[in-house]
Amino acid sequence: MQFTTVSFLLFAAVVLIGYYLLPQKVRWMFLLAASWVFYLCSGIAYLGFIALTTVSTYGAAVVMARNYQKQDTYLAENKQTLSREEKKSYKAKIKRQNRVWMILCLVLNFSLLAVCKFCLAEPFRSMAKGGTLSFLTLGLPLGISFYMFQSVGYVVDVYRATVPAQKNFFKFALFVSYFPQLIQGPISKFSDLAPQLFEGRSFDGKQLSFGLQRLLWGFFKKLVIADRIAVAVVALKAPEFTGVGFFLLTVFYAVQIYADFTGGIDMALGLSQALGIKLEENFIRPFFSKNIAEYWRRWHITLGEWMKSYIFYPISVSQPMLKLSKAARTRLGNFGKRLPVYAASVATWVVTGVWHGITPNFILWGLMNCFVIVVSEELAPLYEKFHNRFGLKNRKWYGGFEILRMFVLMNLIRIVDLFPDVGGYFARMGSLLSTFNFHILWDGTMMKLGLTGLDYGILLCGIILMFALSLFQEKKGSFREAIWDKPVLRYSLMFVLLLVVLLMGSYGIGYNASNFIYNQF
Repeated sequence: MQFTTVSFLLFAAVVLIGYYLLPQKVRWMFLLAASWVFYLCSGIAYLGFIALTTVSTYGAAVVMARNYQKQDTYLAENKQTLSREEKKSYKAKIKRQNRVWMILCLVLNFSLLAVCKFCLAEPFRSMAKGGTLSFLTLGLPLGISFYMFQSVGYVVDVYRATVPAQKNFFKFALFVSYFPQLIQGPISKFSDLAPQLFEGRSFDGKQLSFGLQRLLWGFFKKLVIADRIAVAVVALKAPEFTGVGFFLLTVFYAVQIYADFTGGIDMALGLSQALGIKLEENFIRPFFSKNIAEYWRRWHITLGEWMKSYIFYPISVSQPMLKLSKAARTRLGNFGKRLPVYAASVATWVVTGVWHGITPNFILWGLMNCFVIVVSEELAPLYEKFHNRFGLKNRKWYGGFEILRMFVLMNLIRIVDLFPDVGGYFARMGSLLSTFNFHILWDGTMMKLGLTGLDYGILLCGIILMFALSLFQEKKGSFREAIWDKPVLRYSLMFVLLLVVLLMGSYGIGYNASNFIYNQF
């Protein structure tokens, strides 16, 4: 059940009404039932995947929690008789036991995820279609990357003793399967999300209104912009579009993936806010970033935080890295001191690339991001001298130049998503320096991409509106708060936006839209 279907709108309406009609103490049960109904709508064949993740992560966390409780009880009862070394030895023993449980849980779940990812890649997909591996034809289960990352993050936190294990299996199942964030995130921490899910939120008219406004805004991004420009993106992928055509592809794809992904996140956060539940922001106006590092602090924020917490930091402070740091420092000076951090960054970005897909283009995508960030970090002192020498930081236009530079560079990196054949990607990149076919902008080629003049007009207006709202938020904060005390304006804008979505949305059969891009991840 996609967010952009009529059936989902009916489902969401039933959930909202039912949630607030029920007593607060049983609302979490209602959410759990709704979440599992939502998941079942994607196909009963996928139910085993989320059930296995739920059972395995719940069980591992409960066992580790009991071991820690056993440790505390034993140390308290033998406080007077145990020496300091004996206490330390006993704690290390419990830690080793829990580490085994954590590793087993992680291996089980990530192996399951890896199998699902491999099944979607060539040549496995062709073999499955041909009947050799017909049991692999299910495809990627709904939201598996998101709920699995969220669940194993919880297991690691229990191992670290930073959160208590949830003893109620059904409450934990709600944390794993909470349906608004199931399709494409955000990835929540147990300590942030679970209390809100379990306590049952009181009705708040303002939050309900804000949530519905954001839900509608998400529909606008997805249906009016992302799904409309998608047809041109497909057309521009054709091999004849080189040079300027390839550059247009990078820009069009940037618009599509931003409107698609942020539109879906707006729907998830909006519906949750209508229920009184606050999910973490996943995007904070990334196209206002001035460098790639800042961009990744604003784009897919919860995935970045997950990677830092559970991949980057554990690697960077591991014993091998500490030994490398000590050895490199004596031979390479300050660079040697930073070398372990860079090594951990490479590993983190490779994992991030593999998370998006196992084909070479996604690994290249991760390494390219890492390369730009590391080189920028190394050259930071040189940049600072250059900026100070010419006083660039004090010039108003230079900030705009940095934003434009980041936008173009990120587009050139991001577009590798569309080229599983890495050689084809580099060939297209090379055409930017050899093919100057600007004539395609006015010789009628643009009208052969599947878009009409009206489509281009709607896209232009939609992009300007997205930019204007983002600029307002960047400079002044929440637009919804700004118009809250102006009910006539507020309702008028919502009504106009609703008409735009209904009349100008790009729909399929039965007013159902296409899947979100991040469904494939």
